[in-house]
Amino acid sequence: MARILKVWEKDPTSVPHGPLGLIAMAGCEELGEKINRWLLTWHDLQEVQDEEFYTTPGVDRETFLMKAYCPRFGTGEGKAVLKESVRGYDVYILVDVCAHNVHYNMYGQEVPMSPDDHYQDLKRVIAAIGSKAKRITVIMPMLYESRQHRRTTRESLDCAVALQELVGLGIDDIITFDAHDPRICNAVPMSGFENVMPNYQMLKALLRNEKDLRIDKQHMMVVSPDEGAVNRNIYYSSVLSLDMGMFYKRRDYTTIVNGRNPIVAHEYLGADVEGKDIIVADDMLASGDSIIDLCRNLKARGANRIYAIVTFAFFTSGVDMFRQAYEEGLITRVVATNLTYRRPELAEEPWFIVADLSKYIAYIVATLNHNRSLHGLLNPYNRIKKLLDGYREEQAATGITMV
Repeated sequence: MARILKVWEKDPTSVPHGPLGLIAMAGCEELGEKINRWLLTWHDLQEVQDEEFYTTPGVDRETFLMKAYCPRFGTGEGKAVLKESVRGYDVYILVDVCAHNVHYNMYGQEVPMSPDDHYQDLKRVIAAIGSKAKRITVIMPMLYESRQHRRTTRESLDCAVALQELVGLGIDDIITFDAHDPRICNAVPMSGFENVMPNYQMLKALLRNEKDLRIDKQHMMVVSPDEGAVNRNIYYSSVLSLDMGMFYKRRDYTTIVNGRNPIVAHEYLGADVEGKDIIVADDMLASGDSIIDLCRNLKARGANRIYAIVTFAFFTSGVDMFRQAYEEGLITRVVATNLTYRRPELAEEPWFIVADLSKYIAYIVATLNHNRSLHGLLNPYNRIKKLLDGYREEQAATGITMV
């Protein structure tokens, strides 16, 4: 809050690119409402005495949320309907392509929405807006088809095609979080593409719930679960000043199970993990088989507590396996964001921690709406250092006994 007020005070002539509008697609209502509350709080408390700011059309509203919905015909065909005008607005569309809790009726059956369905509805909303909005930004935390980011044989290149399709429909910017492969932005080199990393928010959530961590090389390590996650784990090891190890997955490339080559074994490379707490960071947790196998491997090597930090936690095979792993002492905590739909039962699990990203997204939206640089928001190094200093001071003040 203070940050936005200070920015406006430094540049009192700054005005929004256009009146702000936020559309939360089906499955994003809760996150959209949280973002809206932050934006309204800042707007109500802002102290800029710039007459032009106050007279910008559409600024003085009770909510920034705009009503749009996508009804279905009995055959499953759909359309998008806007309940209010978006002419001249700076529109931000929030979409969760993995919100499988949303259903529609087709031929008398309740059908859960797939990522394809959510993506089609996004295109319908953009088509309903037409060219009336001043600017359209899509906030898609889990990038659609991001795991199909490269072509290895005779197969489709879905993510690149989708990005080009969205740009062709007239959107100006795409904001995603922890893209499976950030190089996918090369598919739309002339358009805005921001890959935001929620490292600070996830570390903050972990430290709020675990008060006895000894964050030093003698007591903690970072371990990458595979070669694809090396960069994000290097970041954690760097900002936390910890050593890093890694696993690589030996796969059976002669077989395909559930769309992927099954893992034969996890091979470890790195320093000794015995007696140390371990942070394992990855972009997503799907079924969870791989992370449980990795935890079992680390425990066999003498690791102490294991913390999995993932941006998207899907639990496609349910949570029973993790309940059992927690009871067996294989895993201590799973930290994940609220950027995608989470199974309701996770709210009751003692091992699951949610990192709320609503305030961060609100910062991003407010900054872009005023055409300012995102550099300070995208680089959390100083905030993480401040967080660690405060954590250690709190430990010293309370005299917490370290494990």
